[in-house]
Amino acid sequence: MSEQIEKRPVWMAVAGAAVAASAILVFAILPAEYGVDPTRVGGALGLTALSEDQGNVLKSSDVAFRHLERTFPLEAFESFEYKLTLAEDAGMVFSWEATGPVEFDFHAEPDDEGLSEASFDIGSAGSRRGTFVAPFSGIHGWYWENRGLEPVTVTLKAEGFFTEATEYRGGFPTKQPIPED
Repeated sequence: MSEQIEKRPVWMAVAGAAVAASAILVFAILPAEYGVDPTRVGGALGLTALSEDQGNVLKSSDVAFRHLERTFPLEAFESFEYKLTLAEDAGMVFSWEATGPVEFDFHAEPDDEGLSEASFDIGSAGSRRGTFVAPFSGIHGWYWENRGLEPVTVTLKAEGFFTEATEYRGGFPTKQPIPED
């Protein structure tokens, strides 16, 4: 007895591939890439959140990109504040390092007097690094305090879309322009 294997027609394979591709498009690609979720399966799987995040990844700025590196000496029990002027949604990358532990407070004061000051990172450390996107227009920066008996030096490096710096030492603010790169 000879058995013959029946071959499916090519059109059935093509139709099956088209159905599978359509399902992938409707259930995965449209929700993840475009936020279109006609079946609501993309939302249940968390795919629509991917499309929401993509719109905020790249931002243009009319402000020049700037780079700064500053060193600040702090005597025993001395404090100091250094803030950068950033517009709302302007970003920066920063790092600071101290030669000994310091108390710090990364905070901001808004231009709009209806808003209150906000702190973003408070603690005691010898260094910090990170990124920051200004939630509002104003001055954003660091307060450092040396609570030790020995002098400490803090070195700040920052790059981003800030326009000027304000230094607070002895209660008096001093504005400092930052040249464009």
